[in-house]
Formats: sequence, C-alpha cells, structure tokens
Amino acid sequence: MKSKTLLTAKVSFMLMVFYAVLCCCLFIPAGTIRFYNGWIYFGIFFFWVNLLTFYFLSKNPQLIERRTQGEKEKVQQVIQSLNGLLFLAMLIIPGIDFRYRFSCVPLWLVVLSAIFVSLGFLIVFFVFKQNSYLASNIKAYQNQTVISTGLYSLVRHPMYSGAYLIILFGPLVLDSWLALLPAFMMGVLIILRTLNEEKVLSRDLNGYTAYCKQVRYRYFPWVW
Repeated sequence: MKSKTLLTAKVSFMLMVFYAVLCCCLFIPAGTIRFYNGWIYFGIFFFWVNLLTFYFLSKNPQLIERRTQGEKEKVQQVIQSLNGLLFLAMLIIPGIDFRYRFSCVPLWLVVLSAIFVSLGFLIVFFVFKQNSYLASNIKAYQNQTVISTGLYSLVRHPMYSGAYLIILFGPLVLDSWLALLPAFMMGVLIILRTLNEEKVLSRDLNGYTAYCKQVRYRYFPWVW
C-alpha cells in the first residue's frame, strides 16, 4: 500500500479535478452561477464525497486505495466508460434545461429528491464500513471472504442500491426531467455491470455462489 500521505495527496487532487468538472458541467451550460439547483446538488456531493473520502482515509485507507484502482475486466471497462459519459450528460442537460426552461420540477419533489440522494450516500457510507474489499474494479482479493450480514443479508449489492438513489433522484434535484434519460441509461448499465460482477465473483470468490442462493435480491428487497 502507498504511504498515507501520498494516498491523501492523490485523492485530494482527484477530488479537486472532480469538483472542477462538476462545476463546469453544471454552470457553463446554464450560462450563469444563479442556477441554484446546481448549487444544492453540488453541496450534497461536496458534503458526502468529502465525508466518505476523508473518514475512510483515516479509518480504512486500504479501502480508499482500492477505490482508486482502475478496472481490469474488459467488459467492465466499457460499461464504466459509458457510465462516465452518461454521468457527464446527466450533469450538462439540467443546465441547458434551466437556460431554456424546457421543464420544471416542483419544489417539494426537489426537496424529497435531495433527501433520497443523501440517503443513497448514507447507504454507501454503511456499505464502506462493512466491506473493506469494495474496490472500484471487480476482482476477488486474497483472504477476501463473502459478507452476508448487515445490509448484505438483505441484498447482494447494497452499494448499487445507494447508487441508484443518487443517480435516479439527482436529475430531480437539478430541476430537470430531461436528465432522467441518461440517468435511466446508467441504471441499465449498472444492471449489466452487476451481472458481469456476479459472474466474476462466482468464479473467483469461494462461497459466493452459495451466497447468491441465500440472498435472492440484488438491489431492493422484494423487487430485484
């Protein structure tokens, strides 16, 4: 593992780049910094991403290091690249929507959606606390064991459960119905990523096949 100082520097730089891209995608298409829904969305991301990053840098730096590693599976590389482009589209469309007033989300739904996005991040926080092998790339690590307690006793992929809330309610926080299109497309790609991930883990992680038989649902109990 890299020294904690080097890892912190690397992650801090990655965050600065991410926030710069986030601001550019939100406010340049809007043509103004008075896109207040954009600031609400940015504030939610800034709070939760910083909390997740620096909390686990302190408590579990190995997890953060795994989260910065690149994807090795070819199928997953394609899926993640497409998801990255769709995420950018999901950020850019609301600014255009705001500029030309194509759609308008009721205030009560914006507030409710902001709560659901925060709930999604909270779920991710608890998943990170429970599973230190939760890397950004799909692989089985040495000494890794199947986790079947906590959130993992309810669904196989609780982090994706949180991600769905973040992705699908994000456009509504941004006051845009149109941005739901790339969000739904990202949701489809997450399903494809999940199916491939289960194939890899069933092959490489001892006990994972039995776990899949034990826990039927992938994202949401009694749904799928």
